[in-house]
Amino acid sequence: MNWDDDTDTAPGPAAAPLTADGRIVGASADGEDQAVEAALRPKSLGEFVGQERVREQLDLVLTAARARGATADHVLLSGAPGLGKTTLSMIIAAEMQAPIRITSGPAIQHAGDLAAILSSLHEGEVLFLDEIHRMSRPAEEMLYMAMEDFRVDVIVGKGPGATAIPLELPPFTLVGATTRAGLLPPPLRDRFGFTAHMEFYDPAELERVIHRSAQLLDLEIETAGAAEIAGRSRGTPRIANRLLRRVRDYAQVKADGVITREVAGAALRVYEVDDRGLDRLDRAVLQALLKLFGGGPVGLSTLAVAVGEERETVEEVAEPFLVREGLLARTPRGRVATPAAWAHLGLTPPQQTPGQAPGQLGRPGLFGV
Repeated sequence: MNWDDDTDTAPGPAAAPLTADGRIVGASADGEDQAVEAALRPKSLGEFVGQERVREQLDLVLTAARARGATADHVLLSGAPGLGKTTLSMIIAAEMQAPIRITSGPAIQHAGDLAAILSSLHEGEVLFLDEIHRMSRPAEEMLYMAMEDFRVDVIVGKGPGATAIPLELPPFTLVGATTRAGLLPPPLRDRFGFTAHMEFYDPAELERVIHRSAQLLDLEIETAGAAEIAGRSRGTPRIANRLLRRVRDYAQVKADGVITREVAGAALRVYEVDDRGLDRLDRAVLQALLKLFGGGPVGLSTLAVAVGEERETVEEVAEPFLVREGLLARTPRGRVATPAAWAHLGLTPPQQTPGQAPGQLGRPGLFGV
């Protein structure tokens, strides 16, 4: 049911202009995608699929706040991209019947940027701060006081003549989202009244997400077709919805519009998504590691050059999923392919050399870390 989320602006495009005959003109693909994303987002905790423990805990927090007539405690949501952090922030605002302001950590590089946002908040408003760990340190320090005392000190002037002017803020709820909770300083993390870590979804939950999205998109999908898409969605609702839209395109063009297991499988082969959810980049990394470097260990920079990608792309996009699937291991000496990786690509691993650690199938240390 969810979510292409973690966006920095509220979903939903402006209405496109109409010609005299009623045709829409000037509507971009991005605008269409935003409209679809907005339509697929759950609007309440009851509609939100998965994350049962987080939903139960959050429901208690919000229900108690409404009963007291108070603003909800600050909320920190952590977890991988695409699990619904932005969606939950919007649900928090809806449940509290409050407006929401959306921004991101990288957009706040100076304390003044944060002061401008905070000073314009209304009482009870929800401020969603995505990628909060990427906020600048001066803004972070200002946020401490704002969260705890609902006050900020604005510095006017420079040098010995500088003056701190206290600015009172109305009570508000900060919802912070991060993919790297370990990068948050403890003083900031401790000021959140409720913290939640969002887990990857199992295939059964993703099937429910896909069935709900298909219903909203007015698609006919069989249970086996939904299961086929769910099994290749990497435990992430955002990916499940993206794959569903691509399978929809294939079904409309190449089939009769009905998404069956066969149609879903054929569509995902066209888009180079295999039966475990690996895409082109994932397979390129594994093939380079196995065929060029004998299974490793090999350094990340060398591996990135071999697949023609930036080091950060391999490390942040491909590696987390490959490690989670047990296809790749990170070691102090470099990246190493596991026996499951050889089996997945249908290759035979080389013989292990004497004195070599188990699981290190290449020539030890040849390519560095």
